[in-house]
Amino acid sequence: MAKADDPEFEMRFFESVLKRDAAYAEVLELLGGLYTRHGRIADGLKMDRRLVRLRPENATAHYNLACSLALLKRKSAALRSLRQAVTLGYIDFDWMEQDPDLDGLKKDPAFNALLQQLKPQS
Repeated sequence: MAKADDPEFEMRFFESVLKRDAAYAEVLELLGGLYTRHGRIADGLKMDRRLVRLRPENATAHYNLACSLALLKRKSAALRSLRQAVTLGYIDFDWMEQDPDLDGLKKDPAFNALLQQLKPQS
């Protein structure tokens, strides 16, 4: 297996980059995604929280935080982060509607209200 296809190698590499530069936002985002994809949801949540602290006005950072929180079944915190993402300009209605990370929220009236807020008006 090539190292490029080895998630453990990738995670160790990005972890070593963060040790040298703890405020490297792009690496925080990449590492958070890697952790989450490979079942390390709590570690992904830590990266998402760090990224939101580093870039509090970044809508995608808040969206990713909402996804991690939803995966950990922290519904009210996930909805708060999702609302913040929308407030900051997150507009990808189609992805929000189908994102499997948010499945735990999809029956919640507050989630559906957010979707209605984002739906294109026809």
